Amino acid sequence: MTGIIATIAYRIIIVLNFYDPFWVKVAWYIGTMGFILYFGNRYSIQKKRANLVEKYGLIHLAQETKAKGKQKKALEYIVRTTLNSKSQWNSLFIFVLSLLALVVGILMDMNVIKIA
Repeated sequence: MTGIIATIAYRIIIVLNFYDPFWVKVAWYIGTMGFILYFGNRYSIQKKRANLVEKYGLIHLAQETKAKGKQKKALEYIVRTTLNSKSQWNSLFIFVLSLLALVVGILMDMNVIKIA
């Protein structure tokens, strides 16, 4: 739900630009904090899954399963991609950039950082 709220908050900025700048900032802060929470959580979950696959040797276990054909291939694929998925690093990247954007936004609102 956090990701959905953050996404809506960012998208509504287009409409809010025609009204009050205060609400643009509110939406931006809600969206940015929502992305920090959402992508931080996604990274944590993805990292934990990858660690479990490694810790318990689930790739080897999936290869030795009695499942056959497409079922076995599906199981191997799910376990293997959990370990080497790029989505974990995408989530970390978006989390870090969102956190950085929040800090810069706060500093700009406090007039610590001034742009032209």
